[in-house]
Amino acid sequence: MNQFQYINDKTLNQFTLLDAKMTDFSYSKHAHEEYSLGVTLQGRQDFFCQRAFHKSPSGGVIVFNPDDIHDGQSGVTEHLEYVMLYVHPDEFTPMFNALGYTKNAAPRVACPLLNDPVLAQQILALKQLTHSGNYTRIDGEAALFNIAHSLIKHTGCAIDPLSISSKKDTLLLKAKDYIMANLANDISIDDIAAAATMSKYHFIRLFNQQFGITPHQYVLNCRINQARKYIESGLSSSRVALDAGFADNSHLNRHFKRIFGLTPKQYQRQISR
Repeated sequence: MNQFQYINDKTLNQFTLLDAKMTDFSYSKHAHEEYSLGVTLQGRQDFFCQRAFHKSPSGGVIVFNPDDIHDGQSGVTEHLEYVMLYVHPDEFTPMFNALGYTKNAAPRVACPLLNDPVLAQQILALKQLTHSGNYTRIDGEAALFNIAHSLIKHTGCAIDPLSISSKKDTLLLKAKDYIMANLANDISIDDIAAAATMSKYHFIRLFNQQFGITPHQYVLNCRINQARKYIESGLSSSRVALDAGFADNSHLNRHFKRIFGLTPKQYQRQISR
């Protein structure tokens, strides 16, 4: 039995995800305009790319550059399961630029089969985020930026350091003020960068260098801290989720438990004893 399920990014339409299960299906040789980043979940994925044959075991990461000719099929008798992420170069380019890649041509990964558990986990985390349906715009942006960061490392391109001027430091503090004033809103990195009067990915890089945390991590941390205050004041969890800027209760519960080891309700019951 062969199953193919495609899901588009619901927030900014920056990517498409494919969940595939196949037993007797073989792809004809073809190429995509996008970067195609896959993780083999079960079985073995055999494919031809860059003038060679490759065999991706479970956990293997597949990277097809834009216009890379490739095919694909199950390499064993058991069925093949994998996830594939498609991202157009136009979406990755500003992220690559923010990471120090300034050439006009899109960077290319030399080997289409990688052993990179970090990149695999990042792709699977984005899959989980997309399937959950309860994530904010800044969650999706941050997950994609993490993937871009891992991907650029495999191109052999150096990441240039940046210096922070006092003017830029002031602008970044303005960004933090904007975040605190808009926690309840579904803000994006574009919104925050605009408050700092910087380009989006230049802002991400500077913010991370200056504060040791990404804007996404900072927003999430602020929202969790705000949620904790609301919980301690006695607000219901459903009200807390919305007022602190989370997509819904499940979104709040997932992130709150990662910090405090308890769900908001469990935390509220303990502190109210």
